[in-house]
Amino acid sequence: MLLAESGAHPDLVRIAQSAYDDLSHGTDVSYEVLNDLLGEASGKGVLGALRQKYSPAAYEAILEPICREIGRQAPVPPYRGPLGEP
Repeated sequence: MLLAESGAHPDLVRIAQSAYDDLSHGTDVSYEVLNDLLGEASGKGVLGALRQKYSPAAYEAILEPICREIGRQAPVPPYRGPLGEP
């Protein structure tokens, strides 16, 4: 869906096409690519446009799998104590 909605934004098209190609070849898409995809889509206003264009349930169905995959893959930073102390 993000690829279909990104036509006016070449950088977003490049990232979305890369993610789509990986998925179509059965390859996992790295959290870095997914994070870049969401960041670029947000910065270009595509996420806001999707929110307006689709129902809340559809919007969630588009973004939730991406966010869940980022959360699954992203490294967890080390615990730094209650006040950020080592």
